[in-house]
Amino acid sequence: MRGTRRTRLCLAGVMAASTLIATPAARAAERTDGHLTDLVNPFIGSQDEGNTFPGAAVPFGMVQLSPDTGHNTGYDYTQNRIRGFSLVHLSGVGCRIGGDLPVLPTTGDVTRTDYAQYAAGFRHADEQAGPGYYRVGLDSGIRAELTATARTGVQRYTFPATGRANVLLNAAQALHRPGGSKVEILDDRTVRTEITGHGFCRDTGPYTVHTITRFSRPFTAYGTWDGAKVTEGARTGGGGAFVRFDTTRDRTVEATTALSYVDADGAAANLRAEGGRSFDTVRRRAREEWERRLATVRVRGGAPALRRTFYSSLYRSFLAPNAGSDADGRYFGWDRRVHRARGYTYYQNWSLWDTYRTQAQLLALLAPREARDMARSVVQVDEDGGWLPKWGYGPVETNVMSGDPVTPFLTTAYQTGLLKGFEERAYRALRKNADGVPPTAYPGIGREANAEYLAHGFAPYVWNRPLAKMGDSDYHHGASVTLEYALADAVLAQMARGLGHRADAARYAARAQNYRILFDPATGFFRPRDAAGAFTGTSDPARAPGFHEGTAWQYQWLVPHDLPGVVRLIGGERAANDRLDSFFAYDRLLADPARTAREVWVHGDAYAYYNADKYNPMNEPDLTAPYAYLSTGQPWKTTDVVHAALTLFTDGPTGMTGNDDLGTMSAWNVLSSVGLFPIQPGYDTWGLSTPVFDRVDLALDRRFWPGGRLTVTAPGTSAADRYIQGVRTNGAPHARTYLRTAALRSLRTLAFTVGPRPSEWGTAPSAAPPVLK
Repeated sequence: MRGTRRTRLCLAGVMAASTLIATPAARAAERTDGHLTDLVNPFIGSQDEGNTFPGAAVPFGMVQLSPDTGHNTGYDYTQNRIRGFSLVHLSGVGCRIGGDLPVLPTTGDVTRTDYAQYAAGFRHADEQAGPGYYRVGLDSGIRAELTATARTGVQRYTFPATGRANVLLNAAQALHRPGGSKVEILDDRTVRTEITGHGFCRDTGPYTVHTITRFSRPFTAYGTWDGAKVTEGARTGGGGAFVRFDTTRDRTVEATTALSYVDADGAAANLRAEGGRSFDTVRRRAREEWERRLATVRVRGGAPALRRTFYSSLYRSFLAPNAGSDADGRYFGWDRRVHRARGYTYYQNWSLWDTYRTQAQLLALLAPREARDMARSVVQVDEDGGWLPKWGYGPVETNVMSGDPVTPFLTTAYQTGLLKGFEERAYRALRKNADGVPPTAYPGIGREANAEYLAHGFAPYVWNRPLAKMGDSDYHHGASVTLEYALADAVLAQMARGLGHRADAARYAARAQNYRILFDPATGFFRPRDAAGAFTGTSDPARAPGFHEGTAWQYQWLVPHDLPGVVRLIGGERAANDRLDSFFAYDRLLADPARTAREVWVHGDAYAYYNADKYNPMNEPDLTAPYAYLSTGQPWKTTDVVHAALTLFTDGPTGMTGNDDLGTMSAWNVLSSVGLFPIQPGYDTWGLSTPVFDRVDLALDRRFWPGGRLTVTAPGTSAADRYIQGVRTNGAPHARTYLRTAALRSLRTLAFTVGPRPSEWGTAPSAAPPVLK
């Protein structure tokens, strides 16, 4: 074994140069001063189904004011007509959602009410975006500018000189499927709307948003519309409204729109609390807020493009979840009633199947105060509505995706100290979720296949089972659901043990081994079982059914709580490494990492999840897979794979690897670039790999991270010198391939020594990450 390892160490040392890390000369030329916001490009991911948005928002804000071009999630860089600037967008989602109240400036008579018909042309050459700000010149000669506070969107329109300068407020059209709307002209400066929507992948909902828009000066005329009929002078309507200004002398019109998910009074209160400021003041404050947020991470080294992609990813990691409570603390709960959050901000929008793997940990590290409120909000969803969420949009359960993602999300919060004061409340909700199924009357499905899982140890794959509720069904993805349930049980066992619930801990730990029931010795892979317990579907692991957005090849590593157990099932460490090498096309990777990433791993569009035997860096099931080598005695290969995957992040519109999913992929980029990655989601294990920067300074909140600051160094890291020779923590040698959160709390320095060839660092069996028992 040792001789084989040494041979592979030598072979890996010939890996071709990567474009990720700058040469020493480039590092010396790169400046570290200036505004970090200038490094952010909000257009990254706006093409090829990255589904990001370029518009204005503040960190975790309720409002994301951004242009819609006709793409089902808002903005597509390849399109050249803007239908309106709407209030609600989610970064990187894969289905139609939001787009409420698209507003568009026009001139002339108002004769069309369909925003696809009155959309305005534009060119990217006359478009600009940065954190908290967006600007575009429309072909009509109007310049539109957007900025935001947490609960308001602020617009500034510069018109040509005309007596017929209009602002259209379309309440009846959005990205989601409208469910009803009304609009009211309250006075000569103010418009109020109420919009009910459905949607997100399937017809879920409904939810209602309330808005109030206050203009900077009186309008000279107004009207509303219902359907295609426009009535000038009408104060109410069911479709939309227009307001008109004379811009022959003063060409600028500003407007502030406040949003509330509670009621019209909530929107008005949000307007009073956050409105009343000039556009330039709001823009400046938004930029300052983003500057402070981005400054929690300072990097040195790296080429300019690498720094831009890094800070753009950091920016996107702070866009969601979003404030759901109004300025007075009121929020609309999952029981369809109004509640008040006291002493914390209530958050909403829970893409948990995605974010529990990366973004939850990044926010626990860099935004723990907000992450604590987010965890508290998820617990509150259970206490208000009766069950924990799965994929929540606003006050609505969508049941999108499968498994049990809320458990590792909340146990991450527990392991990082964010649940102090309400640990038992969270645990009660998690235990109910893990041991049962929501009642029929509840809209959520929870662990839908839990009865069979608890009785037989697996969720059956029943591909033609009718949907019991809207959304996805766990029965349609029985194989991957079993793995997800088992992972959730493993991390819940650790929480139960920490809280003194020993019997529960033993029970959940035993259930965490259920992944073994899916292993088919005849194929050497996990396979779905039908309701009778028989393996079903093709034996080809690249085409086996029952895996959600992936294949048996990709899901075989989704047992982070017991990778040594998976290695034994496969046939031992050598067999596991051979399979990992095949999975990552490692020989080809050594010759050309960037090309392998783009042409071998990425084998189709952003939604090409199936029929593949290779790593899919664009999707969630594989996010921890590169770190499997830490458990097989070949940790240098983790660096090789991670750094190749990082080449997929670029600083242009196509620079995202598939959907960003509310910051999931962006957080993967940030954490992997720093060299500190949550390899056991839901627990407290941080895997180590070579950073791509010479130095990273993390400013940490002392209330949650007593050290207050963590400096990660890898002097001389480059395309030629990229392999870990040794690691020191607070100056002491560190032989393991991971850190635990307890150690991270007191850590001030994490120092990597790098070199041109792999070393023996991290190859001892004792260096591998722990098994969760």
